[in-house]
Amino acid sequence: MGRLVMKFGGTSVANIDRIRNVARHVKREVDAGHDVAVVVSAMAGKTNELVDWCGDASPLHDAREYDAVVASGEQVTSGLLAIVLQGMGIQARSWQGWQIPIRTSDAHASARILEIDGSEITTRFKDRKEVAVIAGFQGINPQTNRITTLGRGGSDTSAVAIAAAIHADRCDIYTDVDGVYTTDPRVVPKARRLDKIAFEDMLELASLGAKVLQVRSVELGMVHNVPVFVRSSFDKPEDIDPHGTPPGTLICSEEEIMESHVVTGIAFSKDEAQISLRQIEDKPGVAAAIFGPLADANINVDMIVQNVSEDGKTTDLTFTVPASDYNRARDTITSSKGKIGYARLDSATDVSKVSVIGSGMRSHAGVAAKAFKALSERNINIRAITTSEIKFSVLIDAAYTELAVRTLHTLYGLDQA
Repeated sequence: MGRLVMKFGGTSVANIDRIRNVARHVKREVDAGHDVAVVVSAMAGKTNELVDWCGDASPLHDAREYDAVVASGEQVTSGLLAIVLQGMGIQARSWQGWQIPIRTSDAHASARILEIDGSEITTRFKDRKEVAVIAGFQGINPQTNRITTLGRGGSDTSAVAIAAAIHADRCDIYTDVDGVYTTDPRVVPKARRLDKIAFEDMLELASLGAKVLQVRSVELGMVHNVPVFVRSSFDKPEDIDPHGTPPGTLICSEEEIMESHVVTGIAFSKDEAQISLRQIEDKPGVAAAIFGPLADANINVDMIVQNVSEDGKTTDLTFTVPASDYNRARDTITSSKGKIGYARLDSATDVSKVSVIGSGMRSHAGVAAKAFKALSERNINIRAITTSEIKFSVLIDAAYTELAVRTLHTLYGLDQA
């Protein structure tokens, strides 16, 4: 007998039939004697619809009211699931973020969780064996008492944070895929599902383009050492042994993985834009003049490459930003041209970032060099490179993305046998 958090995403609760399927998954764990908290997303497509309504109501809308509107999707799902569970004879009640409460910062639409009081939920586990059905993606700011939301994918973050708060044994993330793969199986049919992956590797995969989990949820799992299990909600509930290990991927500490490969996976992102500033005067303060205004505009800069000219007087500086921020970034730099003092701005939006991730890189030399050689043999030009202890990323022309991913996946022995 243990304590579980079960999280179900939008496709898993897309309609009443799927909510009934979710309820059967929950019943299986309750019948096995577990204390269960369930975190749900809004029905598939509902959040987009609510966001569009806000935009139609007013293009320049109040972020606080935006949160009040978009948080309602999860409220509907949690109530419906509680109703279905009650109809199956299971003690259950729905909880909104403010009722628990999940206390957050006041950054509306992208709030961060500060604290969760899970005492009432755990008391009801003990006294009533009651299932807590919790609306994900939302909380409350204690200073303003306003509803807040955690950003897209925030229900993953809610689930892991709640698991930490109630000292759950595991947080199961039910989704429309049956685990974490070495890369996107739609691009590489030979991609393998991983049985286990270290938090650090998963964090890199999530931040570099893998869509399985929100980055913040992986961070919370790592900080609080909450094992996270990614599994499919479309497996038949009655076919699963609640005491066994179903198909899926366990995200855990590196110490729990007996044998790790040098490379764990390949991630990619086509949501990239490149900006190059030519012939900037090479003097102190120039980098601050470029990246300070971008930071003030809340534009995240990723890859940065600087080349100093032979005479040492000027430099070229290239960096990448999310494609969605490209126009704002270009306008921000252009408006600061007098302060920066560059001769020309070049840019490209037809680029992608391909990343190779693996904790095993720490103890193996030449991992990146093999990739550069393999890509050159495929006539794939590398525009920029960044590295860290357990990953490296290359910026390439978007047209070569799939070829590059397949080449590297095979190169590092990640294809299925």
